[in-house]
Amino acid sequence: QVQLVESGGGLVQPGGSLRLSCAASGIIFSAYVMGWYRQAPGKQRELVATITSGGRTNYADSVKGRFTISGDNVKKTVYLQMNSLKPEDTAVYFCNAQIGSYDAWGQGTQVTVSS
Repeated sequence: QVQLVESGGGLVQPGGSLRLSCAASGIIFSAYVMGWYRQAPGKQRELVATITSGGRTNYADSVKGRFTISGDNVKKTVYLQMNSLKPEDTAVYFCNAQIGSYDAWGQGTQVTVSS
């Protein structure tokens, strides 16, 4: 059974930083494309960043240069380092694991950027 458990969300002031973690179990971690998505109130879920086992990354234009996704194949954990946070980054952040047509989701972690 695939389990993705996110942590690291919270309240931060504009310009601040947070690091999200997603611990995976029940999967061959290195076979999946891991990613972070977010959903703000009243909006659709959107891609934030993805990473392959080979380290290839992809970012939404809105976070390029501010967010960094990374993965640890030994710990089966994917991270999202978020710097220079803006109020518009406020959302629930979800971890995703995808292989072929199958994907799994974590329960989400709230990130609130506010002064």
